[in-house]
Amino acid sequence: MFPPQVPSVDPTQVPADAAIVDVREPDEWQAGHIQGAVHIPLGDLPARTGDLPESADGQVYVICRSGGRSGRAVAWLGQNGFDAVNIDGGMGAWQAAGREMVSDTGEAPTVR
Repeated sequence: MFPPQVPSVDPTQVPADAAIVDVREPDEWQAGHIQGAVHIPLGDLPARTGDLPESADGQVYVICRSGGRSGRAVAWLGQNGFDAVNIDGGMGAWQAAGREMVSDTGEAPTVR
């Protein structure tokens, strides 16, 4: 789906202590997201690289709804010196893999 310079990983291979950035829009984030992830909408990313989460190995995992926006984010981050990895299939694949999610709505988390 993406050029070879965009490293990607299956949601089941994301470590429990991974530094994760969610590049979806606020309404998508509120409906359901990964506990501990940092929310930086894709359009805000260039201005908010200082908000990227830190990890022991310097790697950051990026997720969106289906993998398109996060793929673009990973490509941009890589071109700007960051060690970023796209989470294949996005939140849809994350949820399908049974990975934990939380919501800000008070309702069961869902992927929007």
